[in-house]
Amino acid sequence: MLKSKKEKAENKNVKNDADEKNVTNETETGIKEETKDNERNKTDELQAQVNNLRDQLLRKAAEFENYKRRTDAEISSYLKYANENLLIDLLPVVDDFDRVMKSWDDKHDIETFKKGIEMIYDKFKKILNKQGLKEMDSEGKEFDVNLHDALLQTPNPEVPANTILETIEKGYYLKDKVIRHAKVVVSAKPDDDGGKE
Repeated sequence: MLKSKKEKAENKNVKNDADEKNVTNETETGIKEETKDNERNKTDELQAQVNNLRDQLLRKAAEFENYKRRTDAEISSYLKYANENLLIDLLPVVDDFDRVMKSWDDKHDIETFKKGIEMIYDKFKKILNKQGLKEMDSEGKEFDVNLHDALLQTPNPEVPANTILETIEKGYYLKDKVIRHAKVVVSAKPDDDGGKE
């Protein structure tokens, strides 16, 4: 009997150890399953974020394409009608030319015709000035390659070298930008030797 109590005690210990191992295995299995569930949840969350970001990206790309189309259309329209105000301002000049030509056809009065042309010319210049066009004042000034094109150099002892003597074709600014260089005749240094070699 003694042996059986001892065996019973050992069997009980073995059983307790087995129960502990079962509990440990069940706990480990539960932890593993819980970890897998957490990983699945995280994966699902990350996938949802990826889908959300992809959706936002597609929406932003579509918005950008719409914006690009809209601005291209606006720029095209702006360029198409950019000169509208200038042309509206020039219409009275055209009307004045029509009146002068009609007057010439009716009367052939040269003084009236000349006066009409001068008035139209002044009106035309005022419109150009209103649009920002300014005439260059070049004569008597020093030659500047950024403003002038030299067509000819002429020796002139009365003025310093590189002085503009004559303007062949006027230069113009549009606001502060040179839109046409003035074509000029420039003074050169006179020959010191009097033409002798």
